[in-house]
Amino acid sequence: MFACLFQSQTLFNQLREITGIQDLQVLQSALNVCLVQQHLSMYSGVDCLTYSCFYSRALEVSAEENAACMKRKRCEGSGESCSPADWIRQEDCPVGIRNVGNTCWFSAVIQSLFHLPVFRRLVLNYCLSERVLEKCKSHSEKRNIAFMQELRCLFALMVGSNRRFVDPSAAVELLRDAFRTSEAQQDVSEFTHKLLDWLEDAFQLAANGNNPEDKQNNPMVQLFYGTFVAERLHEEKIVSNIEQFGQYPLQVNGFNNLDECLEGAMVEGEIELLHSDQTMSSGQERWFSKLPPVLTFELSRFEFNQSLGRPEKIHKKLEFPQVIYMDSRYLHKNVDQTHGRRGGVKRLKDQLTVLQQKLEGYVQKPNSDDAGSSDGSDCPQTATQRTPIHKPFTQCRPPIEVPLQPAPHSVTEEELYFVRSCLQRWRAEVENTINELKASIDKVSQALEGMYSDNSLCQVPYRLHAVLVHEGQASAGHYWAYIYDHANKRWLKYNDVMVTESTWEELVRDSYGGMTNASAYCLMYINDKLPYLIAEDTDNETGQVLKGMDSLPSILRRYVREDNRWFQQELREWEEQFCQAQREEAQVQTHTEKAAFHEEYSRLYELSQEETTPQQDPRLQHVLVYFFQNQAPNRVIERTLLEQFADRNLSFDDRAISIMREARSKIRLIKPEDMDMDEYLQWHDDYSMFKTVFAYLLAGLELYQNGKIREALNYLAHAHQDNSVLLRKGEKKGVDQSLIALYRRKCLKELNENAATLFKSQDENDVAEAVTIMNECIIPCMHLMVRDSVSQEDLDVIELIRSCWCSYLGQDMDDSVQEKLSEFLPRVLDCSAEMVVLKEPPKVRNSPHDLCSRLTAVMKSIHSTSVVTVK
Repeated sequence: MFACLFQSQTLFNQLREITGIQDLQVLQSALNVCLVQQHLSMYSGVDCLTYSCFYSRALEVSAEENAACMKRKRCEGSGESCSPADWIRQEDCPVGIRNVGNTCWFSAVIQSLFHLPVFRRLVLNYCLSERVLEKCKSHSEKRNIAFMQELRCLFALMVGSNRRFVDPSAAVELLRDAFRTSEAQQDVSEFTHKLLDWLEDAFQLAANGNNPEDKQNNPMVQLFYGTFVAERLHEEKIVSNIEQFGQYPLQVNGFNNLDECLEGAMVEGEIELLHSDQTMSSGQERWFSKLPPVLTFELSRFEFNQSLGRPEKIHKKLEFPQVIYMDSRYLHKNVDQTHGRRGGVKRLKDQLTVLQQKLEGYVQKPNSDDAGSSDGSDCPQTATQRTPIHKPFTQCRPPIEVPLQPAPHSVTEEELYFVRSCLQRWRAEVENTINELKASIDKVSQALEGMYSDNSLCQVPYRLHAVLVHEGQASAGHYWAYIYDHANKRWLKYNDVMVTESTWEELVRDSYGGMTNASAYCLMYINDKLPYLIAEDTDNETGQVLKGMDSLPSILRRYVREDNRWFQQELREWEEQFCQAQREEAQVQTHTEKAAFHEEYSRLYELSQEETTPQQDPRLQHVLVYFFQNQAPNRVIERTLLEQFADRNLSFDDRAISIMREARSKIRLIKPEDMDMDEYLQWHDDYSMFKTVFAYLLAGLELYQNGKIREALNYLAHAHQDNSVLLRKGEKKGVDQSLIALYRRKCLKELNENAATLFKSQDENDVAEAVTIMNECIIPCMHLMVRDSVSQEDLDVIELIRSCWCSYLGQDMDDSVQEKLSEFLPRVLDCSAEMVVLKEPPKVRNSPHDLCSRLTAVMKSIHSTSVVTVK
């Protein structure tokens, strides 16, 4: 029996090492499936198990545990009343990461790395052979493999989970063990160093298990590590050595921007080299000899206060660009050019200082005890004081009886004329000198700005990928990350479970520092000339981009599907529990419910009688207003009102819960013969189309005002087409068609002018773009206009477009361009025979509240001729 227990424990230890799964219960559940009708004591190792079979089952069990853990923590954090429906991931929205106790630092760094596609692929496809696994004996190797497996699972969930955020507890616990603390927040740089070290060691096993010292094939080293040359002067000779770096540390104090930080890190003071006009560091100079594809800068914002005996945060403002050219002054291969330019920069700065001092001397008022005061003040001043500006309510004045400074008893007109002439000439000379100094300062400043902007030194651009931000003081605070979405060209803010779209302006406000106690701690740049860094996965055979679950290895795909299945079950269980609670607590208060129904019915009816204005359409506020205005049958109105009160989301107090139950009871009493459900659904479909038409119209107007004409025309064309269907059912069923038609014509004319301009250039790419615009946008819209009951204004626009393109027939142009014209011109002239299919526009928000606010903003914008942004 003892031997059996010993062998079982040995097997579990081996499985822990191989899979990285530390939970004994998860391992036991997986093992029970794989060892059906087998006695555990028969096995002394893992050779008898199929690794992929066991790991697949272990992942499924892990998904079950993950779902249960998420459910427990959600209820612990926000109470039993929290609804899982609130945590469903929105389409195409990145996943957040739960803060499991002072772990915002973990979320910030992991999100920054996960959203670098090249790194995400490395983690998801990480794999070790059984031969390498058998050789992993040390604690650090086993820990690194375990962490990699947890990180793979976490990344897989971040790719394909249906949850709005995922739980990182398993990976975090391994890190916490290494930090030997579970409460204190970790510094971003400290954590990232340890994380990269673990990952480097883990990938070293996969890259070259036989030789741990040879790291040339280690993808982590290739991706994140570079080298620099350190040079110093020793006995009149330059001594140099090459060193490797990962995250490059930069001091913030004493510098205003990232370039100044880098200059300060590369050069430490200057001395004259013997027999040379160059200068170099008295300590040493550093030059990058090899830059990594991913270049990370640590911004040191901590300093230790000796008097207080504690660290303090540096809140100083530090600017950094979206693109930095690393070859302009930091590469070793450009050392001679950079030395020469640095000397030029020093001379220009010295010249600028002299000019600014001279200008300051002219601009400042003279300070002399002998000078008279024009405002009558006579306050004593020292030689170093500046003449104060006169302040009527605060400046000291001499008593009336005190005599003023000595002055002539009388002045002749001739003397006044002479003095006035001299003062005017002197003033003109001073103004000329000041203007000349300002012009010289501008000239020197421009020369300084252009010193490193030479195209020959701007060949290695690095684009900002992520900014890690800390808000708070040295001992406490909160971390989040701004990460650039390369696919959609936008910035996103990752703040634990919250992922929101952001702007460069917001990033600057939170990251530069100097204004609040929030500032950037870490900057991650990527080589802008290496597209593979941000390229998404593609299918090897078809070349199609793989998104979501399709980009995962099969075993991780099963893991995510299992977790999603548990999440769906959790949603169902919650719904059942909620309904059961409603049934158990049902107490009908009939008179209260009837009053509530009547009150809401009357309110909406009165709202339907209000006049429609360009800024307000009451139909947008509620479906029943739409029904009232279109004289819907009473049975449709009554059931709709009951459905409204039956919505459990409105059950915010006991009275509302009682009303909800009564409404549900009445709905159940409606018999099939009492209600034509097809008719009922048709009315609601009409209202849904009405809101969609309004949303298309507003989207079209907003895009038109922002200069996105092609997208605007697509929305307006769809709005006009769907609105025509509604208007055929009733005048109040749709939107004012004239507004849609007006802006459809505006878009059509402007887009046609753009296409014509491109076509006339006869450039191959421009002509192709013009043909695309005609085929995909203008011609389909013209065809739809002709098939409708076309107005004279629409006919005029159509004839204008036809005349425009017919005018090119007799012009001299290349044969290829003439051929393209002949291909689409017949379709411009004949709009009868072709079947038109409009490109479906992107989905739009059509909630009543959102439509009301956007309508007000757009109408205000139209009447004021200025663009109004709706958020």
